Amino acid sequence: METYDVELICKKEVAEGTMEFTLEKPAGFTYRAGQYGDIVLPNKGGASEQEYKHGFSFLSAPFEEHLRMATRMRNTPFKEAIKVTPDGTMVQLIATFGDFTLHKNEAIPAVFVIGGIGITPVRGMIAQATHDKTGHKLTLIYANKTSALAAYTDDLTQLAAQNPNFTFVPVYTEKEGHVNADLIKRHIPDVATPKYYLSGPEGMVKAMRSLLIEVGADEDNIRTEEFEGY
Repeated sequence: METYDVELICKKEVAEGTMEFTLEKPAGFTYRAGQYGDIVLPNKGGASEQEYKHGFSFLSAPFEEHLRMATRMRNTPFKEAIKVTPDGTMVQLIATFGDFTLHKNEAIPAVFVIGGIGITPVRGMIAQATHDKTGHKLTLIYANKTSALAAYTDDLTQLAAQNPNFTFVPVYTEKEGHVNADLIKRHIPDVATPKYYLSGPEGMVKAMRSLLIEVGADEDNIRTEEFEGY
């Protein structure tokens, strides 16, 4: 991995309690959609590493002009620090990490079962596949408690309109209940064939992994990314 000095261009709220950070993309910087990097804030001295360094998935796709990341805002030292870091501040980016990326065989469908902020790496994968006009058949089941908590639904709806191979299934658990076997089977008739991507809070990822195996998914075809501290 490399370390880059980049500008924190801006911050904005993209859903209730969720903040997005836009970073300058260094010249020549390359990554695969779904990977992640560390943001390192200026250390004012005496701070512990958890106060100024944190890893985030890129929600941006490689073809896009800037790098974007997002997080649920909690009262953690880093999140309190970045919340008050002025736009235009120079920060460090350490990247890239991770292999939670879309498989290359376009004949194998991809199914994403995602909770909350776990959408960030997946949004980048779907955007890049749409941009590249790949042949992957993509299905996204995206669960949030309410629509207000769901980030990037407008973006995902637009991607579904652009990409005939992409099906977007939002699930709002407060009204509809949690993702269950019936929902999986309704949207994935041949559950044994796809590769599955699970990301979100640890408990949700483990529960969805067990559910998929129960309904007939191949355990070897399940990839996971657990988001700690949410």
